[in-house]
Amino acid sequence: MFLDIFSVKKPVMAMLHMKGNTRAEKLDQCLREADIYFENGADAVIVEDYYGDYNDVEAALKMLAEKRKYFVGVNVLDDVKRSWEFAEEYGGRFIQIDSVAGHLPMDEDGPYGEMINSYRSRGGIQVIGGIRFKYKPVLSGNSVEEDLKLGMQRCDAIAVTGEGTGQDSPTQKIIDFRKIVGDFPLIVAAGVTPENVEEKLRLSDAAIIGSAFKDTRKDTGDVYGPHVREIMDRVKALRASL
Repeated sequence: MFLDIFSVKKPVMAMLHMKGNTRAEKLDQCLREADIYFENGADAVIVEDYYGDYNDVEAALKMLAEKRKYFVGVNVLDDVKRSWEFAEEYGGRFIQIDSVAGHLPMDEDGPYGEMINSYRSRGGIQVIGGIRFKYKPVLSGNSVEEDLKLGMQRCDAIAVTGEGTGQDSPTQKIIDFRKIVGDFPLIVAAGVTPENVEEKLRLSDAAIIGSAFKDTRKDTGDVYGPHVREIMDRVKALRASL
């Protein structure tokens, strides 16, 4: 069902990192960057407390709901409760959870999975869940296959990354994940660039992009329209070829 919430194949979700020195600056930049994304072809945005906190995320979601009615997702880092509740309150269509399995010892993993699914049972919001996600430890003692199969019971799409923000999500890792998850939605969630976007999206079903959309091609930069348009033009060409 995750892919059904989009009107296009190979959707691209763009990151709003809440950059700024004050709440007002963060909100101004968030709105400006959201407009740049949608004007240049992005399919959705994810509001994340990368530079801010959960209060900034809530303020941004409220602002976007009032001023723009954009297609929005939520990621309050390491806080499933707030991510879900903010999405419910402000019209978010999905949330991102950076790790849904594998990062906890087994005695903690079961209750964690039950908590996630208690929210999912409320319905109405899709969940992107990371497995072997950037910066997350592997403490389950499980194989990748075991953690992926657990993850598929806790989310609606699996996210795959490399080692860090802006770093390549290895092609072989995407291939290995695909062999295990089959037709389950698979999202490449880091390291997509103009040069590799076609390759990565041919192997996956969607992409989450942040750094490559910025003026410096780094997470510290500002969203830059020509960079968004460059990648989205390549995505549109890929869609047409399908």
